[in-house]
Formats: sequence, C-alpha cells, structure tokens
Amino acid sequence: MGRRHKRHEEHQNHEAWAIPYGDLVTLLLAFFVVMYAVSSLNEGKYRVLSDALTAAFRGAPRTPDPVPVGNKPSGRGGPARTPGAMPRSFKHATGQEEPPPDAAAKLPGSGDLELNRIAREVEEALTDLVAKDLVTVRRQRQWVEVEIRTDILFASGDAHVAPKARPILTQVATIMRGLANPLRVEGHTDNVPIRTAAYPSNWELSAARAASVVHLFMNLGVEPQRMEISGFGEYRPRAENTTAAGRDQNRRVLIIVLDPSLREPGTTQATGAAGSAAAGDGRR
Repeated sequence: MGRRHKRHEEHQNHEAWAIPYGDLVTLLLAFFVVMYAVSSLNEGKYRVLSDALTAAFRGAPRTPDPVPVGNKPSGRGGPARTPGAMPRSFKHATGQEEPPPDAAAKLPGSGDLELNRIAREVEEALTDLVAKDLVTVRRQRQWVEVEIRTDILFASGDAHVAPKARPILTQVATIMRGLANPLRVEGHTDNVPIRTAAYPSNWELSAARAASVVHLFMNLGVEPQRMEISGFGEYRPRAENTTAAGRDQNRRVLIIVLDPSLREPGTTQATGAAGSAAAGDGRR
C-alpha cells in the first residue's frame, strides 16, 4: 500500500491589505497637494490677466498702474503715491484720488479735460470760501461736485437766496454759462423737523432751495434745459446729526456738473422734489 502524502496547506498572507492602503494614502496625498496648489492663487497674475483681456475686448484696462506680481517692496512710511495722483486741492473730502488736469486724457470719456478745467476754475474763483471749508469742490470720475453750505446762501428756514450769497452764485454761474454740461442742483437739510405754511417738511425746503439756485442761474444766462433740481431733505446726510457741527455739514446745496454723456452722477441718486417728513416745528 502506497504512502499517502499529506497536502501542505497554503500559507495565508495577512498583510495583503497593506498594498491597497498604501495606494489610498498616496492618492490622498496627491489630492491634498493639488488642493493646496489650487488654493494658493497669485492674485496679481490674475488681475494682470483680467486687465489684458479687458483691454483686448473692451478697451483700456481698469487698473491704472501695473500690478506687482512678486512680493511687495519693503520701505518706510505709508503706501507709495500713485503716479498721476491729483493734488490735494482736488481731493478735499473725497477718499479717492483722481488724475490732475494734465493726465485727464487717461480717463475714459470725452469731457474729462473740460471737467478738470471747471473744477479748477471754481476753486480759483471761490478760494477764500474753499479755505474756510464753506465750499468744497470734488472731482469725481464723470462729474464735478460743488458743495456750498446753505448757511451762507439762505436765512434759517428760508429758501430765498440771501443778498450776500448772490456774488458767490454769480461766480459759479459765470463759469457754467455757455457750457454743454448738464447741471443738477441738489438741496439737503439736517434732521431738525420743520412744518410751516410754505414748507411742510424738509423735503419741500430742500427742493425750494435748489429751485432758487436754478432760477438765479437761469437769470444769469445758464440755459434752463441743461438744469434739473433734486430735494433730498434730511435723507442723504454727509455727517451725523447728533452734533451741531454735523448738522451744519448736512445743510448744503450741491451743484453737480455732469459729463455731457452722463445724465445721472450715480444710480443711488434719485431725483425728488416733494414729500412728507416728521412733524414738528423747527427752522434750518
């Protein structure tokens, strides 16, 4: 009888799980490396690319100066002055810088040189009032704002131009006369309520003051079809109404000189002349 050979059992490999586990760890590592690389974008390069595409399809890029791609240079003091930034006299209360008249050609639109000239002439004509912060000239991108405190234009609670204010408005009207630029005159008040027979609320008072300036301009030769009025009452304050100084800043008339291609200086600026406000007696 032949000898029976026992069949040896095959050895079972208990470490077989290590191979797929190693593959999984490798894939996870590659995944997180890719995610990190995608999250570390160079904003400067993308802005340069965006401006290049804008210049190719729409015209001049929106970024006025080249965007540095590398690290910011170290240095002392504040941020470097942007080349072509306008003088301080054209900034006043604005937070943005605009190019001076000699760099106006860099701005889009055909009326930039004219707007710069108007802003400069108004500042020169009203130099003393500008120095006293009674008049502020702001050169925006497509319009010029001439802000005049109403305390030097009107008596308290009244919308008739004071005799002492006529020379001021006459100087402004002389500059505006004969231009092609549309003009918008805005009236603003503080939040002290008013209720009189002539002016039931601050809206009526602010609109009436703007209309008085427009009528005076028309009598001085400014074409009426170029002008419009807006009365905002107390609802567009420039400062807090909690202090006397803040209320004084809010009582103002804005003469806005628009680029001929632009009718409205901003989408939030709606035209209005009348309405109702809180009841109460008071005078501006």
